[in-house]
Amino acid sequence: MNTVKKISATAILGLTSVMTQAADVVLGAPAWPSATVTSSILKIVLEENLGLDVALQSGSNSVIFEAMDRGTMQVHPEVWLPNQQNLHDKYVNDRGTVVQNQNGIEAKQGVCITRAASEKYNITSIYDLTDPAKAALFDSNGDGKGEIWVGQPGAASTSVEIIKAKSYGYDETLDLVEMDTPVNWASLDVAAAAGRPYAFFCYTPHYVFAVHDLVFLEEPKHNADTWSVLQPSEDPDWLEKSNADSAWPTAYLYLHYAKSLEKEHPEAAILLKNFKVNADILSALSYSMVVDKKDPGTVAEEWVANNSDIVESWLGQ
Repeated sequence: MNTVKKISATAILGLTSVMTQAADVVLGAPAWPSATVTSSILKIVLEENLGLDVALQSGSNSVIFEAMDRGTMQVHPEVWLPNQQNLHDKYVNDRGTVVQNQNGIEAKQGVCITRAASEKYNITSIYDLTDPAKAALFDSNGDGKGEIWVGQPGAASTSVEIIKAKSYGYDETLDLVEMDTPVNWASLDVAAAAGRPYAFFCYTPHYVFAVHDLVFLEEPKHNADTWSVLQPSEDPDWLEKSNADSAWPTAYLYLHYAKSLEKEHPEAAILLKNFKVNADILSALSYSMVVDKKDPGTVAEEWVANNSDIVESWLGQ
């Protein structure tokens, strides 16, 4: 199997927030746009409607879950399941220190290319990536072999995409590239402008589908009987012991919060329990931040001002 290429780069997007010890509630702010803006929205609502002192703190999925368990952070705005199933099981099911909001948003994950490339080169199936001639069309560095972006370094979904590449066999025909997500979108922009095929891990809801005309490559329906994936943290032989030769199961995005909030700030816990948005809202929020180049705080302020009915439903009004 090919060695996975890891490309590090300074993230174009980020959140520079300082957690203060005086804060009543500390919201986790993961690096991706929809999560960042969601936390900013919750900050405004918790402060303006409940009078709480709220701080934002960046962190990875594991860091935020561990902090919710300790009580030093209280909210993860966007947990992808089954991607983060191991963290959910540990802290929600086993330890009981974290609560899952039940208003999930359905998501789809897979491999995408532009519709133009799909139609021009007749690339419609995941199995087309195992064809050396078609795989070579994704060559961007002139070495004669194509590449596919499998995800952000360290992400749980990236490990699954690497397992899928091994299981389908296109790890033999394509180099598997890990690099920061903003760099991937920039690479997609360049490839699309040049009319060059570009293959990458994709998911909805996401603003990129409003920027480019994309198609998911067809895959066999998810087969729970053969789908068995391990994360590197679970077993040093995770790749060899894993298999994913079918499509991802349907994913859902859920807000999670520290159970300790139910006693410390019950009004905040009620709001978080009632929190509900949809895929279109998340896509529009991230579009405003990434494409329109708006600050997440500004996007959040505008959204709260224009959606009082939704905010009131969270407050139980």
